[in-house]
Amino acid sequence: MNKDIISGKWSQVKGKAKARWGDLTDDVFDVAEGNSEYLAGKLQEQYGWGRERAEQEVRDFERTL
Repeated sequence: MNKDIISGKWSQVKGKAKARWGDLTDDVFDVAEGNSEYLAGKLQEQYGWGRERAEQEVRDFERTL
């Protein structure tokens, strides 16, 4: 699934993302609106992961959709 599809269906996948990364707030998901780079940045901040790990988490999530 590419970034455009995720962006277009964000309201549908937001619940799955919230379930996967429960420590992120609703505000983060509302602002992200499918922006994988923003989401990876917030994962770095919240979980203390490196950039590569956060980006990998987002890619893995995209593959599950």
